[in-house]
Amino acid sequence: MPKPRSKRSAVREERKRKRHEPDGSSYEAKRPRRSDDDAAPYDETAGYAIDGAAPDEGQHDGIAEKEFFGMLDDEEQEYFRRADEMLELNQFPTTDDRDLFLESVYTEAKGKELKLASSQSCSRLMERLIQLSTTAQKKSLFEAFGGHFLSLVRHRFASHCCEALFLRSAGVVTQELAGFVVDTKGKGADQQEPEASMESLFLATLDELEGSLSFLITDRFASHTLRVLLLVLSGRPLDDASVKTLMKSKKKENISVAGSAAADEQNQGLRAVPASFNMAIRKIVSDSTAGMDATGLRVLAKHPIGNPTLQLLLELDLSLNKSEQKSDDDQVSLLQQLLPGAPKSLADGSSEASEFVNGMIYDQIGSRLIETLVVHSPGKVFKALNQNIFLPRIQGYVRNDIASYPAIKVLGRLGKDDLVTAVDQILPTVPQLVSKSRFNVLKTLFERCAARGVNDEVKRLMKGLKEGCGSRPVDLVTTLCCLRDEKEKVKDVEQLTRNQYAIQSHGAQLLTVLLSIPGPSKGVHESLLALPSEHLIRLATTSMPTVTLLTTALSTPAANSLFQKSLVSTVTPHTSELAVSQFGHNLINAIAEVPSKGKDLSVPYHMKEAVMNQLGAHEAELRECWMGRSVWRSWKGDMWKTRRGDWKGWMREVDLPQQAQQPVAATRGLNGKHAGKKEVAKDDEVAEAPVAEAQDEVPDAMEIDAPEGAPAEQEEPEEERPKKEKKDKKDKKEKKDKEKKEKGDKKDRTEKEGKEKRDKKDKEGKEKKAKKAKD
Repeated sequence: MPKPRSKRSAVREERKRKRHEPDGSSYEAKRPRRSDDDAAPYDETAGYAIDGAAPDEGQHDGIAEKEFFGMLDDEEQEYFRRADEMLELNQFPTTDDRDLFLESVYTEAKGKELKLASSQSCSRLMERLIQLSTTAQKKSLFEAFGGHFLSLVRHRFASHCCEALFLRSAGVVTQELAGFVVDTKGKGADQQEPEASMESLFLATLDELEGSLSFLITDRFASHTLRVLLLVLSGRPLDDASVKTLMKSKKKENISVAGSAAADEQNQGLRAVPASFNMAIRKIVSDSTAGMDATGLRVLAKHPIGNPTLQLLLELDLSLNKSEQKSDDDQVSLLQQLLPGAPKSLADGSSEASEFVNGMIYDQIGSRLIETLVVHSPGKVFKALNQNIFLPRIQGYVRNDIASYPAIKVLGRLGKDDLVTAVDQILPTVPQLVSKSRFNVLKTLFERCAARGVNDEVKRLMKGLKEGCGSRPVDLVTTLCCLRDEKEKVKDVEQLTRNQYAIQSHGAQLLTVLLSIPGPSKGVHESLLALPSEHLIRLATTSMPTVTLLTTALSTPAANSLFQKSLVSTVTPHTSELAVSQFGHNLINAIAEVPSKGKDLSVPYHMKEAVMNQLGAHEAELRECWMGRSVWRSWKGDMWKTRRGDWKGWMREVDLPQQAQQPVAATRGLNGKHAGKKEVAKDDEVAEAPVAEAQDEVPDAMEIDAPEGAPAEQEEPEEERPKKEKKDKKDKKEKKDKEKKEKGDKKDRTEKEGKEKRDKKDKEGKEKKAKKAKD
């Protein structure tokens, strides 16, 4: 009896039958994908069916369907692919040749702009063309895209071309405000047409998008393009770090081409914009949220795509309404829509405004809108928010992993009295903040207290920080930089989870801030000295924030004059390893910049020479990577090899600017007298002593320097120095004049004696002649 057919064999037979069947008309076409969120490979037809099926119907109520602009044929695709390769290679003899090439590509692309922009393979070429385009070419693209912007901004690939066109055209608007710019390169007589201003082209684009803004805010692709358009209309700097995070996501591909940086110079910095752009922003803000009730705004505030756009709308609305708040009483601002009746309504805990803030502050997405509200809200509204919501519950907010971020923004805006009140509430929870790794909150507290001059609060915060970290000095760095776990010793950056890496970076930034405050910096120096060598090397090679901690500590004057020497002595055996490290090479470069002489900031010359010897022994290894080459240049390795005397002279030049900044050190001795050369010799002996012994002898040295009952000499006041210098100059001048006078007197005496000898000789001669004549 034969074996029954399994399901797998049945499927195999079905596939064979399909392959041998002559035509596939009996099968139904696959349904096109209806979700833009699918991560499957995207085809040239921008999400539509390859077999010519119609676009998605009824995809969005009240919104026009996406247009299908067709596909490039094989010859066109090959031409544009080769053009893209030539632009990327940039092997043109001159810029004029490249301009001629761009002109020929634009000629070939005429009438195919929409196909190029919506093509997966050729949309990158369109972005590169836009980056190198002239003003006339950008305007021709605006005209080609005109009438289709609503479909283009929602397209997966064309939306990026629209963003590039808006960004690269922003500077042209500012140029045309100063005077209309005529295209000197010109066109042929048959192509000459009246040229529209860039301002009118932007406004025409907005007219196309009008009526669809409320939907575009939450569209996956159009929301980014809308943010770019808003930033261009506002005149804000487009190269600011905070702006870049609004314009594009982390996954966005960075398309660039040689020569684009020079062409983008006119778009940098603040830009002047016409008054019509400000009116357009107000209209966009009102149209985007028109018809939304409180529930709709809450949904939009918690929407992962709509929230960043709402943040930008709120920020622009607040900045525009600052001066014209009283004149436009009839128009309700976006702030009033979010917080009805503010600031008075915030005093009532059950009001709609209070419920909105309380509901958003613990939401992972909505809390970002609260941050924008705190930073940019008017003074009256912020005062009401602070007094009624934030300040009474600040100790609870800073402990929460989400609410701590709006709380940080609040702390950054508080005045001195409110800051003291907030610190008093937070102080009992500082050890708990350390255990929860809220290092960014502690960093903000130290920064603001130092900026406001609240030194007592700084001391209390430092005391609480030490309680949370541990009683030993070394615990400060090991806790904040996550060095305690023995299992993590062998881990590098790639093995650390994202959360652990962020915590370690926040802890290193906190320690770097403490180094800038006179009192706490001493504790950080002591903690770094107590670290074992393997932990120091791990700090130097883990991340940029951790190595910045070491470089900052190395360049900060320390109460312990042996700190820099101890740190360099620990690092020297690992010089070759650190020099080729992505982060560690910064520490080796920083050692070269520390002066060789100084009271509280110095690394002796012989230690620097030991580091240079280590680098010279591994020169070939250093030259193989860019980090090693950077270290070799910073230490002037070629000069060290060929002209050792010049290298020593360069090392002394490094000391000169640093010594000019150092205060005049007081000469100290047991008898209270100036030690002179003996004191210098003593310092050299301390510098050359083994570092391990020096660390143990630090307390004794401090006691010897300041014994009980010994009269301590004070340092020379700053105002005494110019007087002393003038006196020294005067003394030198008088001495020189005296020496000159003595030389002159000696010369006169010599001449006088010579004259007397000559007179005596002449007299004797006359007497002899007279005697002979008489005889």
